[in-house]
Amino acid sequence: MVSKISITNLLVANRGEIVRRVFRTCRELGIATTAVHSDPDAAAPHVREADAAVRLPGAAPADTYLRGELIVRAALAAGADAVHPGYGFLSESAEFARAVLDAGLVWVGPPPAAIAAMGSKTAAKRLMAEAGVPVLGALAEPTEADLPVLVKAAAGGGGRGMRVVRRLADLPAELAAARAEAAKAFGSDEVFCERYLPTGRHVEVQLLADTHGTVWAVGDRDCSLQRRHQKVVEEAPAPGLTAEVRAELHAAAVNAARAIGYAGAGTAEFLLAEDGRFYFLEMNTRLQVEHPVTEAVTGLDLVALQLAVAEGEKLPGPTPPPTTGHAIEARLYAEDPAKDWQPATGTLYRLELATDHQEFTSTGTGTGTGTRADSGLRLDSGVESGSEITPHYDAMLAKVIAWAPTRAAAARRLADALARARIHGPSTNRELLVRALRHPAFLAERLHTGFLAEHTVELTATDGKGAGRAALAAALADAAARRTALPSGWRNLPSQPQLKRYRAADGRELEVRYRTNRAGLLAEDHPDVELVEATAELVVLREGEVRRPYRVARYGDRADQVYVDTPTGGTALTALPRFPDPTAQTDPGALLAPMPGTVLRTTAVVGDAVTAGQSLLVLEAMKMEHRVTAPADGILVELLATPGRQVELGTLLAVVQTTEA
Repeated sequence: MVSKISITNLLVANRGEIVRRVFRTCRELGIATTAVHSDPDAAAPHVREADAAVRLPGAAPADTYLRGELIVRAALAAGADAVHPGYGFLSESAEFARAVLDAGLVWVGPPPAAIAAMGSKTAAKRLMAEAGVPVLGALAEPTEADLPVLVKAAAGGGGRGMRVVRRLADLPAELAAARAEAAKAFGSDEVFCERYLPTGRHVEVQLLADTHGTVWAVGDRDCSLQRRHQKVVEEAPAPGLTAEVRAELHAAAVNAARAIGYAGAGTAEFLLAEDGRFYFLEMNTRLQVEHPVTEAVTGLDLVALQLAVAEGEKLPGPTPPPTTGHAIEARLYAEDPAKDWQPATGTLYRLELATDHQEFTSTGTGTGTGTRADSGLRLDSGVESGSEITPHYDAMLAKVIAWAPTRAAAARRLADALARARIHGPSTNRELLVRALRHPAFLAERLHTGFLAEHTVELTATDGKGAGRAALAAALADAAARRTALPSGWRNLPSQPQLKRYRAADGRELEVRYRTNRAGLLAEDHPDVELVEATAELVVLREGEVRRPYRVARYGDRADQVYVDTPTGGTALTALPRFPDPTAQTDPGALLAPMPGTVLRTTAVVGDAVTAGQSLLVLEAMKMEHRVTAPADGILVELLATPGRQVELGTLLAVVQTTEA
């Protein structure tokens, strides 16, 4: 007999959106909430929404959210009687789970023994093979015939410690780099190799198990759209599966859970090959980032069910509810896909999405069963307008989820919501998400883990006309702000124009020429465009018979930054001086830090002959490694970067004397 308990105060050992997500369910269930926070997160939304919060001194995860003893101490100090780990950080640490239980607290997660059993991917694969679950075996000594291979960290996940190797000669260096990254991220440098299936799909099964012997396979998801082995778009159910394959996947996942005595929420991840065969990858012994899509199609509240299982309750039935409709989630990251996914930091001035439902579920009974809206959009975010995006943590700003009766309708609704969003501040992957969701191959269910890499060019292509119109709107809004009113009816007329210059996010410089007279505002670069209305915040243009609104925003501390939004997307511009400063030229061989971060290692020394594109050093920012490469062939004459050094955006790191010089 499993004794039942009642959780009264829950500490979430995490940060950002997952904390806010757990807190929402706690409020519905009448459970008090406790947050922990690092110094950079002191004013974060998850801290403000908590009933109590405890400071973890410092900024780096290793000093704060990865300090299990500090978190247990915080729970006891705040009077919490249970701990929910969220995802990432210590969520899959058996040692932390044991420490929570040893302190007399309730652990909202699987038993420590189950976490430990799945903690090493190599050991987990052996265990799953013994349980009859298909696995993709590790390669002891990869050969040419095995290429390409994937180097993976045995502990942890999230794309860290992973490398695709296509040449055997590159394997030693990639193994060394993977070991270093894995040791830093997970405390273990164990890595292994397995066959890489470039057209395989990432398919997973949501599991829920109680302590009374019931194990649910709560539907499945496809998470194939990834960058750097990290998920970007997820959906439920996984499209295109035959009934036979789906049943086999669910059975394999349930067998995996039963093999380790699992309880709580977890996910069994599989690689689905083109021939329909699937292979166990790993089990995530926690709630997944992408859990909202499963909630959307089942009407369940997975967090409420986690809490119920932790309290000793039975799952509300022998089988889960059936799935209905289709849900898709897009992860909004502060990064620039066109610049090799370079992370972005700074002030998030505005984050506005027109979501009509905060939640898909109603958990009035506390069982986690509920009702779903006929259609809806959901936003799960750890940030808000005015938040500061720092280099210390993951680049994800928010998750946007759409549910609809069909997959096509869900994709259309999600793409439209993202396109209409007003996101002002650091660069984001918003445009790539919109294009991916509208891409013919995505809509035709031609999915695989190399999808984004295969279509990068078209997904990140610049829109020259759109940027030009945005610059025109920015110039007209600026002119309107300098006058009390602007009459309508502007058309192009010959005159001596004023000049406004802008730089687009892709580096292109745009010029707009305009003038004013008694008839209003006039411009010469756009002869087919008529001004309908112009204020400092709204410009309406008519081109032929079509009129379009442009909403324009600036913010006091960065008045040179201009954000222009239309119903089809947004454009960020930087206002430039009227005439270029001839002294503001950078040495073509100078390598500047493309982001704030920490120098992890250098891969060249002063005096080396280097080639264009050769890695010279590696920066870490937002939990990812980023290589800084030589801009051209030449000699490395200066190397100012040293391992461990913190650098700001634009810091001089190295100088290459080019061959031409």
